[in-house]
Amino acid sequence: MTMDKSQLPKNTGSNNNTPQECAGCGKIITERYLLKALDMYWHEDCLKCGCCDCRLGEVGSTLFTKANLILCRRDYLRLFGHTGYCSACSKVIPAFEMVMRARNNVYHLECFACQQCNHRFCVGDRFYLCENKILCEYDYEERMVFANMAYNPPNIAQLKRHTSHIPKENQMLDPVVVTRD
Repeated sequence: MTMDKSQLPKNTGSNNNTPQECAGCGKIITERYLLKALDMYWHEDCLKCGCCDCRLGEVGSTLFTKANLILCRRDYLRLFGHTGYCSACSKVIPAFEMVMRARNNVYHLECFACQQCNHRFCVGDRFYLCENKILCEYDYEERMVFANMAYNPPNIAQLKRHTSHIPKENQMLDPVVVTRD
C-alpha cells in the first residue's frame, strides 16, 4: 500500500476544501502537509508503525497492513514475511535480512563465499555455481581440470610428453641459494 504526501488545500469557502480529520487522532489537520493512506488522511506524526512506532512518512512511501496493524516494511517482513534457509550454512534467513542470490540459492551475506577455499567475493569477482556450491574462479577451473582427467584419462604417451621437460633424478640441477652481499 502506498501513501501520498499532499499539501493541505487553501480554504476558499467552497465545499470541496473542507478541513480533513486525521484518522489517527481524530483532530482536524491544520498543518501545511498531510498524508493520505488507506483512503484516509493523517497528520505526519499520527501515521506510525504499530510495532516500532517509526513515522511512516519518513521511512518511505510504502506501508503494510495486516491483522488490523499498520506496519513499516521491516516489521511487516519480520512478522509475516517468508523466511528461508541459507544454501551454505542451512540456517534460517529472516525475511528482512539482506541476502545474496545465485539462481535458486539464497545466502546470508557472510556465507556468500567460495565453499572450497572460503574466499570472500568482492564486487566484480566471478563465481560459479557447480553442483549447488559456490566456487571462485580458481577452484572451479581446478575442479574442471580434474573432472576432465577423470572422464578422459591421459595415456602413457601423453604423460611422457607432458613430463619430458622434468629432469631425471641424476640430472637434477644444483639448488640456488639466495645470499646477501
